[in-house]
Amino acid sequence: MDIILRLADEYVLDRAWAHLLPVSAFTTASSNAAGLYNASSHVSSVASQPSAWSQLISYIPHPPLPDELLTSPVVASETIASAWPRDYLPRQIISLFILTLVGIHALYFIFASLSYKYIFNHDMMKHPRFLKNQIKLEIQSSLQAFPLMTLLTLPWFVAEVRGHTRLYDDVSEYGWGYFFFSIFLFLAFTDYCIYWIHRWEHHPICYKWLHKPHHKWIIPTPYASHAFHPLDGYAQSVPYHLFIHVFPLHRKLYLGLFVFVNFWTILIHDSDMITGHPLETVINGPAHHTLHHMYFTVNYGQYFTWADRMGKSYRQPAAELDPLLEVKAAESKKAKAALGKEQ
Repeated sequence: MDIILRLADEYVLDRAWAHLLPVSAFTTASSNAAGLYNASSHVSSVASQPSAWSQLISYIPHPPLPDELLTSPVVASETIASAWPRDYLPRQIISLFILTLVGIHALYFIFASLSYKYIFNHDMMKHPRFLKNQIKLEIQSSLQAFPLMTLLTLPWFVAEVRGHTRLYDDVSEYGWGYFFFSIFLFLAFTDYCIYWIHRWEHHPICYKWLHKPHHKWIIPTPYASHAFHPLDGYAQSVPYHLFIHVFPLHRKLYLGLFVFVNFWTILIHDSDMITGHPLETVINGPAHHTLHHMYFTVNYGQYFTWADRMGKSYRQPAAELDPLLEVKAAESKKAKAALGKEQ
């Protein structure tokens, strides 16, 4: 997230913060308070006539300003900068909250819409257990969850941008061998953690209020991918943040993997039941997760099937379990009923 924050600061946020909390507003207030203006000087027009906004924000806490700005209001007024520098904690928290909220909305709508248009079989919407206005409900549930999920995630992102993780920049620090191995390590570690978090969420103590809202979608669409209770969505994201506190990971690779896991989460919610591919017994794909939504207590894993096999919760996808068969059966029944009325 520190890469995103740095780019956002450079191209957007530095100027935005400079307009919102300009350094001149605070130097003007300091100068006036100290009596550093002369009614006959040009400094007087700068220091003695602050705008209403400058007066309003001058009481907001800020880190110490450079001496040259405090002693020269003219210089301060000509400086396009914010009183809250990039490394100021309150600015980082607010910036990260906004960026994360915007980012998750963008990832959700872009990837879910592409998956819905090009991958999702729209015939699934004819399934008897597909809810009325389901897509609208899935989107509403996701949008309601995003703000609190973002708020809960903020401490992890703040720790990341302030350097309290094991992220690194130079590949030579650990070598290319570890670089590629860390991809598998990240997926294996997070998959195993999510397996147990997900399985625990099916416990009767918390299932009804915590995880059942996500299982409202028996035949999910890609828009159901983030339609969680906020605590549910956050809990299943913790392993991704925890990993970089335990294991070294290249900074840019981490960003790429973070985008990938959101894409994968959307992909496995397309209700697909394509079976027979060579990696079916290894990769926990859309068919496996479709079975999870249909039968609830199988295939808790995120990427691989090994945790489910160890936990005796694995169910092999099979053509005869395809929910599309129920769609065809329902349509055949309707066709026969219509034919019977005509006769």
